[in-house]
Amino acid sequence: MTAAPAPRKHRLDGERTLGFAVLSVSDTHTADDDPSGHLARGLVEASGHRVVEYALVANSIADVREKLEPWLAKREVHVAATVGGTGVSSRDLTVNALEVMGGRRLDGFGELYRSLSFGEVGALALMSRAGLYLVAGKPVFALPGSERAVRTAFEKLILPAAVHLVDELER
Repeated sequence: MTAAPAPRKHRLDGERTLGFAVLSVSDTHTADDDPSGHLARGLVEASGHRVVEYALVANSIADVREKLEPWLAKREVHVAATVGGTGVSSRDLTVNALEVMGGRRLDGFGELYRSLSFGEVGALALMSRAGLYLVAGKPVFALPGSERAVRTAFEKLILPAAVHLVDELER
C-alpha cells in the first residue's frame, strides 16, 4: 500500500519563473513615453520573472482584443497585465474588452487593490475598475494607468501571488 501524496501547501512565493505580457492602454502615451508600462516591466524583471510581450495600444476594445488574444494563446505567457483604461470615463474600455473576450472576473483582487488604494488616494479609489480576469485560462490583471497604481498592484498583490495563482490554474 502506497502512502497518499502530501497535500499541497498554499504559499505566496515560488521558484518558478513566469512569462508576463504587459499591455499599456492609452490615448495619450506612446511606447517611448509610457512610464507606467515601463515600471510594470521593470518590476516584473526585478522579481526574477520575464516580460515576454509588451505593447501600447489605443483605448479601444478592438485594439486591446487584437493584441491580447494572440499573446494569451502563447505557451510562454503565463500572466498578462493591462495598464490603463480602468476608470469610469467613456474612454476607459479595458475592462469592457476583457469581458468581450469572455473574461471571468475573480472577486478579491479588485477589492484588495481598492482597499490599498484608498489608503493612498482616499475616496477616489472607488472610481477604479481594477480587476483580475481569467481569459483563455490565464490571469489578466486590469490595472489603472498611474505609476502609483502599478507599483501598488505589482508589489503588494500580483508578484507575491502570481506563481501560486498560475500553478492553481494549471492543475
